[in-house]
Amino acid sequence: MTTYKDAGVDIDAGDAFVEKIAPYAAKTRRSEVISGVGGFAGLFALPPGRYKEPVLVSGTDGVGTKLKIAFLANRHATVGIDLVAMSVNDVITCGAEPLFFLDYFATSKLQVDDAAEVVKGIARGCEEAGCTLLGGETAELPGFYAKGEYDLAGFCVGVVERAQILDGKNVAPGDALVGLASSGLHSNGYSLARKVLLEDARLSLDQVAPGTTRPLVDELLEPTRIYVRAARALLSAVQVKGMAHITGSGIPGNLPRVMPEGTQAVLDPSAWRRPAIFDAIEALGNVPREEMYSTFNMGLGLLAIVPRAEVSAAIAAVKALGIDAWEVGRIEPGAGEPRAIISG
Repeated sequence: MTTYKDAGVDIDAGDAFVEKIAPYAAKTRRSEVISGVGGFAGLFALPPGRYKEPVLVSGTDGVGTKLKIAFLANRHATVGIDLVAMSVNDVITCGAEPLFFLDYFATSKLQVDDAAEVVKGIARGCEEAGCTLLGGETAELPGFYAKGEYDLAGFCVGVVERAQILDGKNVAPGDALVGLASSGLHSNGYSLARKVLLEDARLSLDQVAPGTTRPLVDELLEPTRIYVRAARALLSAVQVKGMAHITGSGIPGNLPRVMPEGTQAVLDPSAWRRPAIFDAIEALGNVPREEMYSTFNMGLGLLAIVPRAEVSAAIAAVKALGIDAWEVGRIEPGAGEPRAIISG
């Protein structure tokens, strides 16, 4: 007699996992949730009375090869924060409030304790973002993933008033760029970082990379900063014309997405403080400057475009939340498609 467990899928382990993560999800519950745990779908009502013309905003992402560091270190507590951050930070660029989040966790064989650590991190990220962990899916796929490995995907839904959608159309020459500090690499460029630091330079995760102050594992697993509260503070304090989440393809690939034709952004890299891990990667790998800026966030996780007269108020609103911010550049007239230029 052959059972599903003999084929590699343990339903009992899955049930134990759901029971173990239920308290974490409960901490994220918002008043708009109208469904309980265990249903086929999560039910969420729009916030009553707050929106005249509510528009739903959605985003999805993963953690990428940063997970490889978690596997090597056997540390799973923070990658869930990364998962939430990568989606909610996209959603807020439209001016939206994140409402709820769902996750997908897939592995060859479910390790309940490790998986629970991941979901605990997801719940921590949702609490920071102010959204509900509404549901998720756990899949055991025997033989599909290497032993001890898993993959993650996340999905966020938010809401914004139609008249307050940020689309960058009003961005104009003379506007200023306010950059919000990243916490490090966030969740992008890890294939290059791993090649340079672990493969070519042969550093171990417990070593300290040149110029840095912490073991490499701490630098590489530092969770992605969640900018929801900072974005809401900016929107309340100043006129925000556009916001860009700096992810894969860096500043040159992301900032022009919220700029109109006929404009260009010029940034001064000496205007902000760059975490030392970027310098270590650049030096150890002899990585060209242009490649660094088109791969990593280089110390700026979110960029806001505001009127020049409101820069001080914007920076003050962000710093009040304990996040460093700087005036890092300006919008100038351009020709054709928008672009971002790193000066110097």
